[in-house]
Parts: sequence; structure tokens; C-alpha cells
Amino acid sequence: MIEIVDLFKSFETGDKKNPINALNGISLKISDGEVFGLIGTNGAGKSTMMRLISGIYRPDKGKILMDGQPVYDNVEAKKEIFFGADEPFFFSNSTPKEMMNYYKDLYPKFDCERFFSLLDRFGLEKVRKITTFSKGMKKQLVCILGICSNTKYLFLDETFDGLDPVMRQAVKSLFANDMETRGLTPIIASHNLRELEDICDHVGLLHQGGVILSQNIEEMKLGIQKVQCVFENENDLSGLKAKTTVMIDDKRGKLHTLTLRGSREEIEGLFRGLKMVFFEMLPLTLEEVFISETEVVGYDIRKIIEG
Repeated sequence: MIEIVDLFKSFETGDKKNPINALNGISLKISDGEVFGLIGTNGAGKSTMMRLISGIYRPDKGKILMDGQPVYDNVEAKKEIFFGADEPFFFSNSTPKEMMNYYKDLYPKFDCERFFSLLDRFGLEKVRKITTFSKGMKKQLVCILGICSNTKYLFLDETFDGLDPVMRQAVKSLFANDMETRGLTPIIASHNLRELEDICDHVGLLHQGGVILSQNIEEMKLGIQKVQCVFENENDLSGLKAKTTVMIDDKRGKLHTLTLRGSREEIEGLFRGLKMVFFEMLPLTLEEVFISETEVVGYDIRKIIEG
């Protein structure tokens, strides 16, 4: 498990009196054996958070523990962490094979045989200069290096950016396989909720250096419902609001699209006691769940979530 407690990080600018506050008192827990999605817009603190957890940056305040041990300046802990940045780093004029030789010295459990096998599977040449690779090919290579390092934790920033749909599914299948066979825990940062919805078990939403939400996706969806309806008597809406939390009421003519807090059974029970012209329960996407939650606490979702 990774525990993050009251974490602060700032960066100096030209004006020493006005540093950039990247993270402001963040606390999170990342459980083993699940895919954790870290989401938010550019500048929300995702990449800073990833570098702190990976032990690249030193926190200004607070602590980061991996299985009870601090990460920064801890060589043994870092052997269980692979970090792939948004803009991957490769040595000048290096090839995939040369990068493999570098990483196998860092990670004692690096699987060279599997690395070459995955290169073939993804159609990447082992002796071709990485500088000639496309953005998507570089992302694939980072994922393969990370998987073959056989670390317990795999941190990837904007993992799917630049990957076509086929390659996205291929990468996701790698995650699923290693989670099942060796207990891999992937932590994926992205600004795009739709990319993460079908793979993440738990999601944390960052905004302006703080955590708005950190919750299991299925539990989150079970507690919020979306309804389209037309009331026979509009006054019944006031009675409904007295019995449950109406998070969003988007009204167009007589048609209401309501997002309400509660289980499906609870919401259906409330509407059974009303005379309705039209009533239908609709599925919620992860993006809609976060829109609902963030609007409740007063954030402008258009500035928080892209894509």
C-alpha cells in the first residue's frame, strides 16, 4: 500500500515571495492490486504527485510511505517503482535494446526475454533509433519497459496519449495479466476520464493542488443515479428534493434530467410514490459522476475536466 499524508510541494519562480504551490496538503491511500487513476487538468498537480511518489522529488512537508517505508532516498523501495513520464526520457540516439540494458541494471527482476517478445508483439524494432519512433511508439516502449521491470508499482503519466484504440487495449491487457499473475499495481495519471473508465478500480481527482475526491468507481456509481422524467405535477419536484439530494436538475421544457444521490432502489422507490408522465433511469458515465460531485462543492467542471 502507498500512503500519502498531508503532502505539500512548491516550486520557486523568479519572484521568491510567490512560489508555485503545486500540492497543498494532499492525503491519499493507494491499495495494492487495483488500478488507481489520478485525474485532473494540466497544472492540477498530477505529474508532481507522480514524481513525489516515485521518489524523484523531495516533499516540502508531509510523508509518502510505500509498504510502511519512506520512498525518497530509499534505493530498495525504488526497486519496486517504475515511473514513465508524460514525455518519456531516452538516451540520445539509443535503441530499445540499449534502453533495456540500462533498465536491467536498475531493476534486478527485469525480464529480457519477455521484453524482446513484447517488442515483436507490438511491432517495435529492437535496434531502431528511438528518435525515429512516433509518439505512440515511444509510449508503447515505456509501457513495455515498465512491465518487464517487474516492479510492484507502475506509475505512468498520460499512458494512453498517442496510442490508437488497438494499442490501448493491448496495453490494458498487459496490465490485467500482470495484476493477476504477480500482483502489479498500476497508477495512471490522465486528464481524460473516458480513457480510464474501463480500467480503473479507484480514482482520485486533483484540482489546484488538492484532492476533491478519492473513491472506488463502482461504489461511486452505486451512490448516484441519473433520471429523465416529466412530472404530472411540477410541485412534486419540491417534495422530492426534501427527501433526497438533487445534485443536478437540467430542465428543458417539461423534461427534467436529474442527478440524484442514493441507491437505484431508493430512487425508484421515491418516484413510485409520484404521478409521472414519463420516467426512465439512465446509466451514468464516470465523467458525469465527477461533474455531479464537483458541482456540488462549487467547482466549475469545465476547468477541471477536459476531453
